[in-house]
Amino acid sequence: MSIYAIGDIQGCYSAFRKLLDKIRFDPASDQLWLVGDLVNRGGKSLEVLRLVYALQDSCISVLGNHDLHFLAVANNTKKHSHNPELHEILRADDGQLLLNWLQQRPLLHVDEHLRMIMVHAGIAPDWDLPLAKKLTRKVQKTLQGKRAKELLDKMYGNRPARWSADLKWLEQRRAIINVCTRMRFCRADGSLDFTAKGPPASGKKGSRPWYELPRRTADHTILFGHWSALGLYFGHQVVCLDSGGVWGNKLTAMSLGEDFRLWQVKGQHG
Repeated sequence: MSIYAIGDIQGCYSAFRKLLDKIRFDPASDQLWLVGDLVNRGGKSLEVLRLVYALQDSCISVLGNHDLHFLAVANNTKKHSHNPELHEILRADDGQLLLNWLQQRPLLHVDEHLRMIMVHAGIAPDWDLPLAKKLTRKVQKTLQGKRAKELLDKMYGNRPARWSADLKWLEQRRAIINVCTRMRFCRADGSLDFTAKGPPASGKKGSRPWYELPRRTADHTILFGHWSALGLYFGHQVVCLDSGGVWGNKLTAMSLGEDFRLWQVKGQHG
């Protein structure tokens, strides 16, 4: 069995299909890891979701910030009424099926055999793996439960800047979501800094890319996306696979395990 990880697709269906063809992906024998952000901006989010859903028995996908935004759109279409690409999914005959499937996706995937963690944006440097698993399960359980709409409606915001067990219910979950799906820069105390979104050099004084801080999950390699301005990156025992496909750059696939290889196709809308 071969395992392939692919960066942020964001509705770029044609590029996704070309990349699957290029790696000769066989759902009968191979496994696909997707780092999140399946939807939004690329023009063909409905087609991407349909394809990933069809491959679900051989595919593991974690939630990204754009995926969560789609869930929020579905939760409150009046509040988020400006995105025709996402509303196309909701109008489709199979839209509810795809929405329900996406809402069941986790924030975190761990493979102990490979010693790898997959998450959309990263893991807080001061979280060890048991804590990361515990916190992400809290969010997953909420998204699959009776308070899902409440969370989706109120998850937006940059505060609190750091998770703590002393935080209230909503603040805890917002902090966890921000770490796993939006984080780029951290201050020395591990608090999130959202004042910059560009490449690592764009960080403000006192902030560094999250993966440069000493982290308690250093015995695992973290595989993530989200940061197109960082691009394809290997270092500090992390791998960023967001090579900016939706912006006309490359969509990247990487084989995991002993047979390490990279494949890329030109990113494109649609």
